Amino acid sequence: MKKVFWILVALTIMFINNTEEVKAEHAEIESLLHSMYNERSKAMITKEHEAIKHHYLTTYKSSRSALEHERNRSTYIHTWGSKRNLSFIDAESKIQIVNIKRIGAKAKVFLKQSQLITYQHNGVPFQPQKFGIGTRHLLTLEQKDSKWYIVKEWYLDPLEENPNLIPVSKKFVTKEELAAYKQRKKKIRYNREKAVAYAEKYAGAAPMAGNNHRYNRKYADYTYEGGDCTNFTSQVLGDPLEGGGLPMNGGWFYRKGGSVAWIRTDALYQFLIHSGYGKLIARGTYKEVAKPNKKFPQGALSHLEPGDLIAYELEGNIDHFSIVTARDDQGYVLVNSHSADRYHVPWDLGWDKKTKFYLIHIRD
Repeated sequence: MKKVFWILVALTIMFINNTEEVKAEHAEIESLLHSMYNERSKAMITKEHEAIKHHYLTTYKSSRSALEHERNRSTYIHTWGSKRNLSFIDAESKIQIVNIKRIGAKAKVFLKQSQLITYQHNGVPFQPQKFGIGTRHLLTLEQKDSKWYIVKEWYLDPLEENPNLIPVSKKFVTKEELAAYKQRKKKIRYNREKAVAYAEKYAGAAPMAGNNHRYNRKYADYTYEGGDCTNFTSQVLGDPLEGGGLPMNGGWFYRKGGSVAWIRTDALYQFLIHSGYGKLIARGTYKEVAKPNKKFPQGALSHLEPGDLIAYELEGNIDHFSIVTARDDQGYVLVNSHSADRYHVPWDLGWDKKTKFYLIHIRD
């Protein structure tokens, strides 16, 4: 019995030691990733991409591609800013490690990043504006010479666009449009204030979102089943307790899962228009919906209110929905969405000149 006892003691000590080793290793990986994501956010603004190269094992093609992706997103965001007459001045990053799994010399990591980005409109008194982006990342790390490196990374990046396809524009937001927007009266059938509050509370991993950066657990998460943007939009419009309170009817409902119209982009658009819940203000490219014309002397965007929607068409199909939640100090329309998570992001950031935008007013 004494022999069995001491064997059990030895096994217990070994288990404790192994557990402590795993904890220490995970802490080392977490520390590296926190530093790396902070450095990447700074490099996105400063364009000093050599400063982050040491985190990548560039003997791997996948690692070189991951590094190039970060360079490209920096190029994209600055090119977009220059074409909108604004400058990006800061970016902060926070991450939440969801899971780490060690496999030999490699480790698989799943994490969520919250990135808070600050910009400034050029030619006006300094008024920093902020928006947030939340993304989910799958990484493969490899340990070499006692240091961990990124060998592969995947995430759904809302800034993964070709900077050469960004439409050029003049400043289409006028003083008259901004004044008219601020003076609009609220109506009561569709509760816009609650809809916007819902969109801000449940914006997921995006900085400034509420609910501890979690989605509303009353609803399924369709992120890995084609995307959660339409499901989230339906929640904003129809949640009876916290959202806009539009009655669920016809083919648009949520009962232990969303109906086709609740979770599918084209189906939701068709439902909104044919039910009378929504009215299409305008459809077209960036210039077509933003530039003043005979029908919209101040531009179609001037007719959007908080709680309205923007749909994004790619190659003939609606690909994404976002909710209008605010305007910045210069009147630029800001939106929230899921997949990826966005909080007060400029409405056209992450889309190109081939995209067609649907501006949808939700009837009060």
